[in-house]
Amino acid sequence: MAQQDSKRTTLGVIVGNRGFFPGHLAESGRNEILRVLEQEGIEAIILDACETKNGGIMTLDDAKKCANLFKLHRDRIDGILVTLPNFGDEKAVANTIRMADLNVPVLVHAFNDDIKAMSIQHRRDSFCGKMSVCNNLKQYGIPFSLTTLHTVAPDSESFRQDLRSFAGTCRVVRSLRRARLGSIGARPASFNTVRYSEKLLERSGITIETLDLSEVFGRASKRKESDADVKRKLEEIANYVDVKGFPHDNLVRMASLGVVVEEWMKENDLSGTALQCWTSMEEYFGIVPCTIMSMMSSSLIPSACEVDITGLVGMYALQQASGRPSALLDWNNNYGDDPDKGVVFHCSNLPKEVFEEIRMDYHEILSGTVGRENTLGTIQGRIKASPFTYCGITTDDLNGGIAAYTGEGLFTRDPLLTFGGYGVVQVPRFQKLLRYICESGFEHHVASSMSTVADSLEEALGKYMGWKMYRHDEAAGAV
Repeated sequence: MAQQDSKRTTLGVIVGNRGFFPGHLAESGRNEILRVLEQEGIEAIILDACETKNGGIMTLDDAKKCANLFKLHRDRIDGILVTLPNFGDEKAVANTIRMADLNVPVLVHAFNDDIKAMSIQHRRDSFCGKMSVCNNLKQYGIPFSLTTLHTVAPDSESFRQDLRSFAGTCRVVRSLRRARLGSIGARPASFNTVRYSEKLLERSGITIETLDLSEVFGRASKRKESDADVKRKLEEIANYVDVKGFPHDNLVRMASLGVVVEEWMKENDLSGTALQCWTSMEEYFGIVPCTIMSMMSSSLIPSACEVDITGLVGMYALQQASGRPSALLDWNNNYGDDPDKGVVFHCSNLPKEVFEEIRMDYHEILSGTVGRENTLGTIQGRIKASPFTYCGITTDDLNGGIAAYTGEGLFTRDPLLTFGGYGVVQVPRFQKLLRYICESGFEHHVASSMSTVADSLEEALGKYMGWKMYRHDEAAGAV
């Protein structure tokens, strides 16, 4: 079972240089950028300083050397950072990236000039050089990202935040282009909304493996309470949520289900699952799978309900961008007459990290249909106040592509008393977003993360994955 990739983000670093600009700026700039990368926990792949003049990339020969180094570390490099301590040579930069042929995100950074040091010995002209580099990258057909400020000091908080956002973009792109996800059971018959195209996902590098629920039930029924793995899973469940007073047989079935899913994911090297959670599970196996799914998401192995594979992709992308557990929610209700607020809900399988506190309970919606005794296992509670990022993804089968939207908002403390996993959200110009969701045919589900990573997702999914991307208005206001 593939878990969250915890390795350090690795960037190939190109230090731009141009012969008739001060070489000492390239040398000192190189040292400064490497120091900041190390402080931010980012590994750098870069030519030794002695291999080129002033440690920069200036000539075709320099470009070949740097490209060969990058190709040697192809499996490690997640993105490329172009930094310009002086004007830089735009052809050398573009040639390096083209010859390396890594197909990874690129961030272009330029140092700022000190207005008190504008002599020929100290003036950088990176402000102008950055435009030339970007012009050449555009000509070469190489997509790239930019820092928030046109020129910025590497040691500034602005650049550090740019680096963190870019690292998130790199993690999302790397993970999605090699993602292996599991689909367990058929979609609920009543939910045409979660239809999707495996072929379009495969074209983007996302492979879907399937498992029929009959196989899950068959394998789980062969498990005994005395099995070591079942005992371990029972302990994990009890450590995750209070199970006192609930029927032991139901908990054993729950643990058996968890073991079977875990083993199947490991056998197939899967990073997440989408599962048919109603009503076959309750009618023929006698539990709801929400607790097991919540535990997986909490462990950075995202698990989506109702076989919503594109919802799972959104959860996985958010998780990779933020390094935190993600959840799948319904955009579910209005909140009074406030047009910028709404209620989000699921039954629920949300990871415990998003809640104020949690409790295990029976599924209130399904109890009246399949019998309360068959619905143990929901994880219920109020979602705590926090900024959050949301993401919706759908396969646009009619037009042969994938579409996505993202933005940021707030989980609020506004009063609400209901059941399941729920919270109140505040989203700037929420009605505009809802109109876009409806008119574009997105699902009613939305992936969410208690983080602010919309910038990373927008760049990753739109610029580098090539999906149709909508970025909603940025969040504002207090929790």
